[in-house]
Amino acid sequence: MPAVKPADADAARPARGRRGLTIVARLAKGVALLFAALLLLAAIVPLLVPVPPLAGTRSAAAIAEREAIAGGRFVDVDGLALFVEERAPAEAERPPLVLLHGFLASTFTWRELLGPLGARGRVVAFDRPAFGLSARPLPPAGADDFPAGADPYAPAAQIAQTVALLDALAIDRAVLVGSSAGGALALRLALARPDRVRALVLLAPAVYTDGPPAWFAPLLRTPQLRRIGPLLLRGLADRAGSFSDAAWHDPARVDAAIARGYARALEVDDWDRALWRYTLAFAGNDDLPPRLADLDLPVLVIAGDDDRVVPTAESERLADALPNAELVVIGACGHLPHEECPAPTLAAIDGFLARLAREQAGPRSPRIEDGLEP
Repeated sequence: MPAVKPADADAARPARGRRGLTIVARLAKGVALLFAALLLLAAIVPLLVPVPPLAGTRSAAAIAEREAIAGGRFVDVDGLALFVEERAPAEAERPPLVLLHGFLASTFTWRELLGPLGARGRVVAFDRPAFGLSARPLPPAGADDFPAGADPYAPAAQIAQTVALLDALAIDRAVLVGSSAGGALALRLALARPDRVRALVLLAPAVYTDGPPAWFAPLLRTPQLRRIGPLLLRGLADRAGSFSDAAWHDPARVDAAIARGYARALEVDDWDRALWRYTLAFAGNDDLPPRLADLDLPVLVIAGDDDRVVPTAESERLADALPNAELVVIGACGHLPHEECPAPTLAAIDGFLARLAREQAGPRSPRIEDGLEP
């Protein structure tokens, strides 16, 4: 009887190969299931995270009464209570100035400029909606969004609110002074209503900074982020020091009084929800650069040489793109020259306004470093 031959080794290979493929398939299936589970958790968990109500907040009116801010009052603008600080001498020597603060700021940011600028002309600073002590409108009860075309935080609405405030204060034409994101608003207003703008002063304007990438914008409007967005923004209070470190050339100069002045806005009812609505309404600034050549009014651009929020090179780029702009770069200064370096900032603004008043003939200097023309 012939001996039984052992199974051929080559014959066993396909079986082992099939077992190997089965293991890989199982692993792939397991990874897919794990990934699906993670996606499910990412979709469900934010909807289950409790969002406790804000604690320790109060009405803007109560805070304004407590602070007793000199020259401060509320002005009704199209049903919104805007907090305004104003200085007006008996005899104005120059056109009125309207000051537009940047993101996370308020009229407090102008504390070093209001008095000196107001000594020679009318000066108005106001808190834009969602900031400072101004109104924080929210969608109607039970609605996820504002009605179409009625978002008070949209760029067009911000322009309309500023023009309506000019009307309420009987200001025909003004010099707009905009800091950071307020600089972008000043440019938009000048483009939309050149009849209301005499000139622009732009302090480290955020023009070439578009914010989150385009692919991220749809994520902001998902039910998950809509729910926890305000909760995420509450972390701003804990990260205020980080912003100061980036915004100031010498953050050691940010004392307790300055920190408290900025924290005032975080005491107002619904500040987190309103700030989230403002974030959702931000559409980027990519529409501004192509339109800059249309602005032929006088413009002064001021930047610190150590700006780590809006790089100094971007202010230089903006001054080059505008047909009738001057540039002042202040040494040893960060993103907020009007706060950190008020003396040279005031000197630059005063010189610009004096030349504007004289209607000086001839071309302006394209670049002025740490000083003014004689």
